[in-house]
Amino acid sequence: MTLDKIFENVDAVLIYNQGEPVVDLNFFYFTRLLDSGLFEGSYLFIDRNTKSIITSELEETSAKKSGWDVKIFKKGTERDEILKNLLSNKKKIGISFSTFTVKEFNNIKGKFSNLDFIDIDPYLNELRQIKDDFEISLIKEAAKIASDAVDDLIDYIKEGMTENDLAAQLTYMLMKNGAQENAFTPIVAFGENSAEPHYFSGNRKLRKGDFILMDFGARYRKYNSDITRTYVFGKGNEKQKRMYDVVKHAQQIGIDAIRAGKTGKEVDAEVRNFIDSTEFRGLFIHSTGHGVGLAVHDHPALAQSSDLVLKPGMVVTVEPGVYIKGFGGVRIEDDVLVKENGHEVLSSADKEYREI
Repeated sequence: MTLDKIFENVDAVLIYNQGEPVVDLNFFYFTRLLDSGLFEGSYLFIDRNTKSIITSELEETSAKKSGWDVKIFKKGTERDEILKNLLSNKKKIGISFSTFTVKEFNNIKGKFSNLDFIDIDPYLNELRQIKDDFEISLIKEAAKIASDAVDDLIDYIKEGMTENDLAAQLTYMLMKNGAQENAFTPIVAFGENSAEPHYFSGNRKLRKGDFILMDFGARYRKYNSDITRTYVFGKGNEKQKRMYDVVKHAQQIGIDAIRAGKTGKEVDAEVRNFIDSTEFRGLFIHSTGHGVGLAVHDHPALAQSSDLVLKPGMVVTVEPGVYIKGFGGVRIEDDVLVKENGHEVLSSADKEYREI
């Protein structure tokens, strides 16, 4: 998938990056301005011959690092004039319906009522699914930062600490190891709270016999990792060990299934069928994985409904889990690169059953 495919349907592409809370990651995908600010209220204009960044004086220095043509505005009317000149001989403009706010769409449609605006989200998603060598190198570094952090964290864990205590220390470890920031708010869950997959960490104190589930990632130059590890604090019981063994085996089945040509639903089925063949049938309550890159939850999905075919260069998570309400949960997650004849696991934190 290349931009040439997009230009079969449109005359130009217009990317609008509002800034928080609606950041269009396509802006950074195309420009590779990965060490920059948010570029609030900025546009990208791309056609077969031109690549322009339209931004304010605030971002001028950063924008010029891209090597693109940079057009600076001081006020909204100047920005509109720049857009008018760029769009003057165009008819069909491709935009992202997912990130172009209604307010800004109505604004630009009102100013350029003669233009047809076409949703190119499917093309942009397909384009970003396949990572090039540069993108893969950044995800590998993000995975290394996260893996090293969790290995460093073990010695910090102690009885009586809260989930928030551990989440704060985890964030510190990630930043210390070179992360730009958390890829997302870390999930740190003790005991029965680990049975809630999207739990929000709180003041629950760590006690002997608790599961410790940590789901977190590092953001490195705007690219993300996403891993999960589960441990037992103190001495685990037989049920905890069986849960862990089943999830670990299921994850290995999923990882072994990752290769070009498999569909997301095929990978998910292999993992799910194994878990459902055990005493924990029906307790795997989410999909097997998702894509990861500039977005933490990106396409493709490893899910029961996913017909998407895996291709070399895709990066996906493999994260089966078993959850028992009131008792606890186990999830193990790694980032995996799809290759022509197999896969490469990018995250390296130890995942043997561990009592700490």
